[in-house]
Amino acid sequence: MTTNPVSSVTELERLKVLHNGEKQQLTFSDAEFERRLSGLRQIMADKELDATVLTSYQGIKYYSDFLFTYFGRSYAMVVTPDDTFTVTANIDAGMPWRTSYGENIVYTDWKRDNFYYGITEGLRQRGVTTRRVGVEDDSLPVMQRQQLQEALGAELVDVSQDAMRQRMIKSAEEIEVIKHGARIGDLGGEAIRGAIREGIMEYEVALVGVEAMTHEIARTFPHREVRDTWVWFQSGINTDGAHNWATTRKLVKGDILSLNCFPMTSGYYTALERTLFLGEPDKRSLELWKANVEVHEAGLELIKPGAVCKDIAAELNKIFVGHGLLPNRTFGYGHSFGVLSHYYGREAGLELREDIDTVLEPGMVVSMEPMITVPEGEPGAGGYREHDILVVHEDGAENITKFPYGPEHNIIEA
Repeated sequence: MTTNPVSSVTELERLKVLHNGEKQQLTFSDAEFERRLSGLRQIMADKELDATVLTSYQGIKYYSDFLFTYFGRSYAMVVTPDDTFTVTANIDAGMPWRTSYGENIVYTDWKRDNFYYGITEGLRQRGVTTRRVGVEDDSLPVMQRQQLQEALGAELVDVSQDAMRQRMIKSAEEIEVIKHGARIGDLGGEAIRGAIREGIMEYEVALVGVEAMTHEIARTFPHREVRDTWVWFQSGINTDGAHNWATTRKLVKGDILSLNCFPMTSGYYTALERTLFLGEPDKRSLELWKANVEVHEAGLELIKPGAVCKDIAAELNKIFVGHGLLPNRTFGYGHSFGVLSHYYGREAGLELREDIDTVLEPGMVVSMEPMITVPEGEPGAGGYREHDILVVHEDGAENITKFPYGPEHNIIEA
């Protein structure tokens, strides 16, 4: 690794090397990061690229373990055939270097283009001449792309889809982190279920789940940042959308409830989602809930190596058609897991939808999460969904979500 990419006094006014403290323990082993980088370098070789400049949350996190905070300043990770370095803002000081794999260059605010200067100067110090450079077009703003092209004077080539496909297959180390996340999500669900009562507000229930999960994340991953864990707890009409934030609405007897726990373990998203009722549901609500559970259970059986995403969706659609509920379906039946969150990341090539022809392979991690919504004013109004996480193996799939689902388990006594 190059240890001092900037040397002159003039350059130090724009760029810094801040090796403040010692490198910290990362989420994954050095061998795991080298495995990932080897995959990216193969992509670079296939596309005849001299370097790749990653600018997305998911790209930088996946290849370096550093998860940046944007706040109006840009970040990058530059990968060459032989080296890597992140380019981070001076406001973060030495933290990015301490918490990332590889070298780091810090840029200051003294000149507007210092971010791009850090990229080009780091490449120059490494003797890399750029003619073709990889970028992530799926998340690179047009203005930043233009400025990057001007700074590098190179042809920019998209690598985002190839990098996404690499991320879709999880290593053993990644799966271990994801399994911990699923376990922690279950703990959050238990804490939430214990807090549900008439008169409590949605956000108050959500806070109980966040606190329970955050403490367990800190205990399980004491060497990493504790950040970004959240809960969407919804009741009544607020259950109609899967991504509706908690409000000050008070729970009342007879409410349909939606429990959604999202423990974030070092940038790795996992989820637990369950339908509940506060008191006995009416007849139509129970019918709708059971219909969605029927689809959920059928979907769990369909997830296996060799299955095609769009075929799974088509089979599950048939069940909803039989119940006259297909128009009430709100989104696809599941998606990939890994480096993602509600504000970054998405492995869009691995979603259980009618327009995705990806074949499930060992090492993939996907959810099964059917949802239907019945509008307010109709019998059984509300949103119904269940969500489990499955790891695809050579001989089948392992369900790593343990929190129970369905009317037999999730009717809370009012």
